[in-house]
Amino acid sequence: MEALLRRRAVYVCQSCVRSARQPLWRNYSSAPPRPDIYDVVCVGGGPAGLSLLTALRANPNTSHLRVALVEAQDLSKIRSWSLPPTKFSNRCSSLTPSSVKFLEQIGAWEHMARDRVQPYQEMQVWDGVTGARIEFDWAGAAPNTGTTIAYMTENMNLTSGLLKRLEELGGVSTFDNTRVENITHGEETEELDLREWPVVQLSGGKQLCARLLVGADGANSPVRSFANIEAKGWDYNRHGVVATVELEGEGWGGEFTKIAYQRFLPTGPVAMLPMPGKYSTLVWSTTPSNAALLKSLSPKDFTAMVNAAFTLSTVDLEYMHTQKSGQEEEYSWRMEHTPVDHRAVPQVVTGVQEGTVASFPLKLRHADTYVAERVALVGDAAHTIHPLAGQGLNQGQGDVQSLAKTIEYAVTHGQDIGVGMSLESYVSERYAANHVLLGVCDKLHKLYSFGSGPLVPLRSLGLSAVNALGPLKTFVMNQAAGNGMKLF
Repeated sequence: MEALLRRRAVYVCQSCVRSARQPLWRNYSSAPPRPDIYDVVCVGGGPAGLSLLTALRANPNTSHLRVALVEAQDLSKIRSWSLPPTKFSNRCSSLTPSSVKFLEQIGAWEHMARDRVQPYQEMQVWDGVTGARIEFDWAGAAPNTGTTIAYMTENMNLTSGLLKRLEELGGVSTFDNTRVENITHGEETEELDLREWPVVQLSGGKQLCARLLVGADGANSPVRSFANIEAKGWDYNRHGVVATVELEGEGWGGEFTKIAYQRFLPTGPVAMLPMPGKYSTLVWSTTPSNAALLKSLSPKDFTAMVNAAFTLSTVDLEYMHTQKSGQEEEYSWRMEHTPVDHRAVPQVVTGVQEGTVASFPLKLRHADTYVAERVALVGDAAHTIHPLAGQGLNQGQGDVQSLAKTIEYAVTHGQDIGVGMSLESYVSERYAANHVLLGVCDKLHKLYSFGSGPLVPLRSLGLSAVNALGPLKTFVMNQAAGNGMKLF
């Protein structure tokens, strides 16, 4: 009889078991909250994260997905962001025509303040030691190539435009001013098996369960750490000094032909990138001690150092970095004895916008992979690049465009968007291309860090050769603009 009862116990209906358990579950007030389930949870509300969600919501094939955005900062500051026409943020980026085309496709470009976007048509690059020069412009290029090399804009202008477009589209659960406390895997319940699904624990106690968790959360990505994806690389022992400066005029090309300048110094490249009107954004890669000096200078001495960086010899510039003050007088005296082709360098800087001089450490990082089971990385969470080519933000936009296309393919073919097999095309399309660009920028930085030796004349010869070979130069420009053929 006892054996018979044991055999009968095996055949108890599972629905009956769940029905019996449900009242007991409701009676426990300490039961853990059930997580909200989303198709895509994106951690990070910068350009990469906002672009991805905007692309998904703007596409009819993916607009039905349930998506969420988690951002530590208060997005209301981005919504209300506004500066007068004569003031510019020091955090600016160069957008390639390919990136702009993508922003147009998802409907974000029209929401940006276009009077704060500056296209430029030429770029002058030269060796600070030998003077060897390469001039990038579209003269002689194919008629349908276009004339714009890139577009300069403030990062806040870009994120503000993306946020406006995203809110116009609607359908996004936004958790801003909210920190990610922890990321774990879910649990198996009577209704669902979430053991392989990431669960994001927010600072307010809410839990978000993701079919696909996207890390757009920067170089120190918590999402990448959760996925146990390592990032390899090194610090350059260099800092990038940024500032908004005012020139004596609108540039040698006038209002409609803006020119960007970059000079490679042994301590790192210094670049002057045009903004609307008489303004430009400065990006100067240099040693930590030089960066500290530049930030400590008075506005007139800082302005003198910026002018010196584009006109004086590296020996003169090195000496001026040893002075704690008095650079304005030193620069004026040395310019009396230094022949300069003024139209080959930026117009004279006459001032620096108050509060815009800042610096950040430069590093190279590349994640071992961009995906894990139900996890994908984009932007700085996947790679960090030297700013000398101005490609960091464009790499992130390329990642987003590829991932959005990958998700769309999975949706339209009935695949689970979070499994590794569905995400393989994203990795294959982006990893090699990003790795090559990271390597090129790294090698350029190292190549131009030599102030003397046999490499100096060789690099100058190479620069002059590329400048003389029109088709090769056009090819390089197309690759930089994102218009060239895909090499990987």
